[in-house]
Amino acid sequence: MVDLDSEVPPLPPRYRFRDLLLGDQGWQSDDRVQVEFYMNENTFKERLKLFFIKNQRSSLRIRLFNFSLKLLSCFLYIIRVLLDDPTQGLACKELNWRCSNQTYTPGAIDWSPIIWVNRSLPLWGLQVSVALISLFETLLLSYLSYKGNIWEQILRIPFLLEVINAVPFIITIFWPVLRNLFIPVFLNCWLAKHALENMINDLHRAIQRTQSAMFNQVLILISTLLCLIFTCICGIQHLERAGNRLTLFDSLYFCIVTFSTVGFGDVTPKIWPSKLLVVIMICVALVVLPIQFEQLAYLWMERQKSGGNYSRHRAQTEKHVVLCVSSLKIDLLMDFLNEFYAHPRLQDYYVVILCPTEMDAQVRRVLQIPMWSQRVIYLQGSALKDQDLLRAKMDDAEACFILSSRCEVDRTAADHQTILRAWAVKDFAPNCPLYVQILKPENKFHIKFADHVVCEEEFKYAMLALNCICPATSTLITLLVHTSRGQESQQSSEQWQKMYGRCSGNEVHHINLEESTFFAEYEGKSFTYASFHAHKKFGVCLIGVRKEDNKNILLNPGPRYIMSSTDICFYINITKEENSAFKKQEKHRKKHESKLSYHGTSRLPVHSIIASMGTVAIDLQDTGCRTSSGPTLALPSEGGREGRRPSIAPVLEVADSSSLQTCDLLSDQSEDETTPSDEEVSAGLEYAKGYPPYSPYIGSSPTFCHLLHEKVPFCCLRLDKGCQHNYYEDAKAYGFKNKLIIVAAETAGNGLYNFIVPLRAYYRPKKELNPIVLLLDNPPDMHFLDAICWFPMVYYMVGSIDNLDDLLRCGVTFAANMVVVDKESTMSAEEDYMADAKTIVNVQTLFRLFSSLSIITELTHPANMRFMQFRAKDCYSLALSKLEKKEREKGSNLAFMFRLPFAAGRVFSISMLDTLLYQSFVKGYMISITRLLLGLDTTPGSGFLCSMKITEEDLWIRTYARLYQKLCSSTGDIPIGVYRTESQKLTTSESREMASQSQISISVEEWEDTKDTKEQISYRNNHRNSTSSDQSDHPLLRRKSMQWARRLSRRVPRHSGKTAEKINQQRMNLYRRSERQELAELVKNRMKHLGLSPAGYDELNDHENTLSYILINPSPDTRLELNDIVYLIRPDPLAYVPNTAPSQKGSFCNTVGQDTREETQL
Repeated sequence: MVDLDSEVPPLPPRYRFRDLLLGDQGWQSDDRVQVEFYMNENTFKERLKLFFIKNQRSSLRIRLFNFSLKLLSCFLYIIRVLLDDPTQGLACKELNWRCSNQTYTPGAIDWSPIIWVNRSLPLWGLQVSVALISLFETLLLSYLSYKGNIWEQILRIPFLLEVINAVPFIITIFWPVLRNLFIPVFLNCWLAKHALENMINDLHRAIQRTQSAMFNQVLILISTLLCLIFTCICGIQHLERAGNRLTLFDSLYFCIVTFSTVGFGDVTPKIWPSKLLVVIMICVALVVLPIQFEQLAYLWMERQKSGGNYSRHRAQTEKHVVLCVSSLKIDLLMDFLNEFYAHPRLQDYYVVILCPTEMDAQVRRVLQIPMWSQRVIYLQGSALKDQDLLRAKMDDAEACFILSSRCEVDRTAADHQTILRAWAVKDFAPNCPLYVQILKPENKFHIKFADHVVCEEEFKYAMLALNCICPATSTLITLLVHTSRGQESQQSSEQWQKMYGRCSGNEVHHINLEESTFFAEYEGKSFTYASFHAHKKFGVCLIGVRKEDNKNILLNPGPRYIMSSTDICFYINITKEENSAFKKQEKHRKKHESKLSYHGTSRLPVHSIIASMGTVAIDLQDTGCRTSSGPTLALPSEGGREGRRPSIAPVLEVADSSSLQTCDLLSDQSEDETTPSDEEVSAGLEYAKGYPPYSPYIGSSPTFCHLLHEKVPFCCLRLDKGCQHNYYEDAKAYGFKNKLIIVAAETAGNGLYNFIVPLRAYYRPKKELNPIVLLLDNPPDMHFLDAICWFPMVYYMVGSIDNLDDLLRCGVTFAANMVVVDKESTMSAEEDYMADAKTIVNVQTLFRLFSSLSIITELTHPANMRFMQFRAKDCYSLALSKLEKKEREKGSNLAFMFRLPFAAGRVFSISMLDTLLYQSFVKGYMISITRLLLGLDTTPGSGFLCSMKITEEDLWIRTYARLYQKLCSSTGDIPIGVYRTESQKLTTSESREMASQSQISISVEEWEDTKDTKEQISYRNNHRNSTSSDQSDHPLLRRKSMQWARRLSRRVPRHSGKTAEKINQQRMNLYRRSERQELAELVKNRMKHLGLSPAGYDELNDHENTLSYILINPSPDTRLELNDIVYLIRPDPLAYVPNTAPSQKGSFCNTVGQDTREETQL
């Protein structure tokens, strides 16, 4: 091995300071050679080229000097013309030529005034000097730019013009006789135009900035037009020296009249050279100008596509935000603009859209509307280019919104593009706040630096999961994050639409406690006391607080939390407190209003909040505490029950640990954990509570959940296949106590993990956990199975909702909810709105086959929700369609809210949550509050969203205000809304149809009983084996209906038109009933074929005549109705541990004995 130390040269023996100053003499004998680089640039030619061409600033100075020389030469020519007198004939005398002073005669041209001019000696000297300098500069630049082809340099038009204008002046130096020879110096205007173009290019290079190509082209067009006019003026004036002897002004007048195609004819050329010049100039104009105009029009169109620039002056004097998208659709644009400009303080903001694609035709039409054309600026460009970010003035923007393209087939690639855009913006403008939308949760950690991030799949799956245990959570969240005044459908004749539309205007607002009129008086009191009395007095719902020294928001921190003056209060109301006015009502007026609070049988209250153009007037109610024995709390006589307390305890200002109950949550859990049943012990269903040991992606928030002590083998997670641990092959064999929750998805993405976590959270009672079945088109990977194998009762099955056998195997007949997730492979289509076609048709099939199943569907486009549970001849659906169109014409942001599937929470589109990101610009806390409500984040001490159902035993509470008091005084829960289901009111004609349908069913059954057994058997076989709904496929059914119709027609006169119409209606109802029976038989036959028992199949249960809707923060006077579901924010059960754990199961845990119920009830 070679010794490396031996190859290093040793230091000199005496290396002193003198050696540093004088140099080491040992280096002189060294073989090293000093090399100088770029010696080619040290030559004289290269130095000249560097100064005249390569160097940007010196080249710009040379171009400017050349441009000035050309303008000077043109200016000297004008001076020469003004001083010239063609009648003197000086040049003729010098050459002994006969001077002709006679007048012009037709056919004869005196050429001497054209060839010779009068040029004074000083003027000649100036022109010669300019010519010498110009010619020398031209020759020098030609030499420096020579590339081997000399003819290319000589035959260039600028070089030829320079020779024509400069060489004759140089000749006159050596031949003085030619001093007054005419030289077309006015052609230097074209050289000035050429120098101007080069000067603009050098200017762009020198300042490292590109001006608008539109500006350059306009400048070139103007200069070309000026050169044409100047050339024509000077040429006509000079040639007419031998004719009309026109002045420069006359020549200018003639050119303007001629080029403008007016042609008065008072000034015309007289000699043929002038006429020929006019013809030539017109031809040149007809060739050159259209080319220039074409280029200008092309640049104009390109500028219209690209959008131009957002000026620096506007960026510094005005406020603007930038919206970065990969493709801009009209729905996305209108959602952003409507939500962004819904806030009053954003009216003066400008929106700059930066998009790499060309503007869509629909977007172009919208942006031409005056309302948006003055506010929205579209720039075609990429966020990855600094030039485009500079055009958008990103460094001066108030915020940058970066949205992902959810319609892409490869959603991961769409996320990667979003990540690069976010990085590019952060690199270019580090101080610009970023609002980023990401699709997949595993990509979220790449943009943790962003100020606000919304992960689509996280919110989507968490919202769909809560829909299964808290009905219509998706609608609740959607209404909360949309900006509305609550004025939708206030002119409707139906009361539910008025209440639903008015309550939809509630939003989440914030205010400092010490600055608030709503909450200032509750300083030092408990949170539940402040929430109840604020709702009782002002109608606002206090849902959370945030301490001044803490960034975490606490939803319903519980009765033990004491309000402080520095707390930030978060409340639900139609408008924020700053836009509200307060007025005190007289007591006798309040008494009068209390008598008139309810109208008729609807029992709907008169709301105490009156909205008018952003300002709300709130009637202040009496804040005094009611006595426990007051008549208003007495039980109604018909609803009284022995053993129930006749009044509601008051809400305490400060929580008392002896009277405060923690509801049945902790008691149920402690009881379940300490004394498990024998069945659970034998089945090994003892659960533990803890954090999931494995997360499928980076960045997931840890959630305390119900977990298994040992993870389940992967083979046991497969629902439809037995293994060595169990032999079950379908959901029925497992014998689940609770109904299933089935999720139909294309792939087991990481976002699906967020569907399972909220359903297995620690605050869900163990006895209420529903089994979860994942119906997947593609098998899941091992990483996903490793994440879900720790959760109890979570299974998967490979299948599709297109296959009836797969649905039956996964237990659809005894499922509580069916969640249909939009498939990624169908999110893009040639026609945008057709992306949901397959999902809609599959869900419609499920709705027809399993009418009692609660189906929750995700769609790509919100406009397609009108096709959910579609009934072509449903008069009520048609009326709602007309209502939606009216609300859209009025400019409502929630025109689709009155569609029954959306109001009931059975359909959801993730694009409706885009407004959550937009609202975060004004309300930075909205994303955090939404994540807490959905269970995506868990903050210690913060409550969670749950629900309770109003039963007959709870109707004694009567009103929403009393329910609020009952919850706050007993369990500390905060109600935020009501989910109400009502019977759909039918019109007179529809009620007659229902009556006739019931008559048909009875008549048909009686008539069928009289038939012989063979005909019944043949009818059943035909009915079971057919799957079509056409009567032509059922000849026996058609024959029986015709016989029944003839029999019915004999009972009434045939001439009655109403009777004939009634017969047709009855015949259609009979056919409809037979179709339902046919579908039921189909399902039962498939279940028998698969070896499944059809006992649990409910074939005729239908929800066609019911409608459901949400009342967010209803007024205190709102009547409670049977089967109402109340949304609650329940305090964190781990925030404090009670001294004694009650064993009752009632939600209020009253000391008075109550019946034990499995579900949370009043």
